[in-house]
Amino acid sequence: MFSSLSRSLLTAAARVVVARPLLSSQGPARALTRSLWLHGGAGSSLRPTFLNPHRGFPAVSCGCGGLHTEGDKAFAEFLNDEIKEERKIQKHKSLPKMSGGWDLEVHGTEAKLTRKVSGEKITVTFNTNNSIPPSFDEEPQEGKKGGEEEPELVSTPNFVVEVTKLEGNQTLVLDCHYPEDEVGHGEEEEESDIFTIREVSFQPTGDTDWKENSYTLNTDSLDWALYDHLMDFMADRGIDNTFADELIELSTALEHQEYIRFLENLNNFVKC
Repeated sequence: MFSSLSRSLLTAAARVVVARPLLSSQGPARALTRSLWLHGGAGSSLRPTFLNPHRGFPAVSCGCGGLHTEGDKAFAEFLNDEIKEERKIQKHKSLPKMSGGWDLEVHGTEAKLTRKVSGEKITVTFNTNNSIPPSFDEEPQEGKKGGEEEPELVSTPNFVVEVTKLEGNQTLVLDCHYPEDEVGHGEEEEESDIFTIREVSFQPTGDTDWKENSYTLNTDSLDWALYDHLMDFMADRGIDNTFADELIELSTALEHQEYIRFLENLNNFVKC
């Protein structure tokens, strides 16, 4: 019995001796973790981490207090080249004139054309933002050289026509747009309207905010005879295919002008 008890005590002691190295093995792990912390301090060649947030940005100062990186420098150089190229291909250094005696007002991307005819005031407003149709990259066709010039980007904005009787209190509003399949028609093709009317409504004259409860006529289900009369009504007031073509040219020049200005502002922002 005594030998059995001694054997049990010896076995338990052996288990304790075996268990100690497992407990003491945490020491090297902690030391390794701490060594990484120390090596991650100043002068470390390790990548920045959450524990060492210093990322080694170049110490460049221009007095603006902003951050400057090598990426910013490359970005600014790219923008310089882009601005030079856009200025080189800029078709109109100044905005083209509209025929028909239209007065032009421009406020950023918004433009307004105005003319008066026999007791009526006609106003056309448009915005060049999002006016360039998306271009879908197509695979080059067989026999077509890859170095051929790509088609020019043209701005085809939606535009709103307002016809106001100077002695009246209502304004006829016609919301127009350029259908994609009608833009850029050839001279040999049959003459057709390159713009269409989407909606027609009356709004109180002089109100800057149009009333949502005014009846709006959608032309999708409109009688064709009525639609043709509305198109003739606008053509008699100088809004026809010639006007629509000139509006595209004006809007394209304005959009390109604003794009170059945006690149210049972006370049200045990145540099400082």
